[in-house]
Amino acid sequence: MNTLYVDGRRAALPGASSLPMTVFIVDDDVSVREAIESLLQHEGYEVKSFVRADAFLEQPEVTGASCLLLDIGLPGLTGLELQKTLSVERPAMPIIFVTGRRDAPTVVRAMKAGAVEFLTKPFEDDALLDAVRAAIERSEGLVVRERRKAAIKHKYRELTPREREVLSLILRGFLNREIGDELGISEITVKAHRGQVMRKMEAESLADLIHMAGDGEI
Repeated sequence: MNTLYVDGRRAALPGASSLPMTVFIVDDDVSVREAIESLLQHEGYEVKSFVRADAFLEQPEVTGASCLLLDIGLPGLTGLELQKTLSVERPAMPIIFVTGRRDAPTVVRAMKAGAVEFLTKPFEDDALLDAVRAAIERSEGLVVRERRKAAIKHKYRELTPREREVLSLILRGFLNREIGDELGISEITVKAHRGQVMRKMEAESLADLIHMAGDGEI
């Protein structure tokens, strides 16, 4: 599948939805920070730069795809400490470490904690751009998935208590008659509840419901 990057947005196919792309930079080296910012803006990314990790954390989360270019040695909160915080607070934001030092234990620790790339200064522009594109695509997938999960959870909350009971039994493989026996209601009533469940959850088949449950979304 060809990927297009236009005006700070990524579009996979004509007519497909696109998400704004934001790259955050946290690096106390002003020359490096400004060079990266210029390069990424030229490629159409929205860029936000910070000297310290705590200043970055004060910024609200973006709604679209994003990634973070993060230095290891920062004043105050270190890069690795910020990575640990973000793994909980912003799991859909991939991290690319950029640093002037590269020791094996630090690299291993960063990668095990989920970093998508580790670049040593000075690095080639193409290496940085390739890493950012991969990180943004990964973030986009995570954002889309989280939006889908949130939408399904909202639909689930719209079900009545009885409809949730019916749904639970459907997912356990109960037939309509068995659901009726379990809940003390008629099979006709079960069918009515089942129809409401399918409508409210916007499921076309039992497989759809099973898929939602399998992803932990209901």
